[in-house]
Amino acid sequence: MERLKQRADFLKAATGAKIPAAAFVLQIRPRGDAGPVRVGFTVSRKVGNAVERNRVRRRLREVVRLYGETRMHGGHDYVLVGRQTALSLPFERIAHDFERALGRAHSGARPRQEA
Repeated sequence: MERLKQRADFLKAATGAKIPAAAFVLQIRPRGDAGPVRVGFTVSRKVGNAVERNRVRRRLREVVRLYGETRMHGGHDYVLVGRQTALSLPFERIAHDFERALGRAHSGARPRQEA
């Protein structure tokens, strides 16, 4: 699993499917190659100060580390956009929402597309 670090990669992922959850929005985009899974994390300043944003980012990274390895598909980019509720929700709820969002993304059901 690789990390997304370039702004252009985040912008490309934003054009893909968006799956909302209470603590985050999962953006997913197939790249069209058989490369490794790439994951990015972003939390806007609207969420809070630097300490709060970093705490949200750490929680999302841990969810991906624990539950994403087996459920994420190669050749895809995933971006988790953190929300403020990630600070107050129990970790188990965030993990459950993440697994559900991945299931929706890869089930063939049509995730929400935004223009």
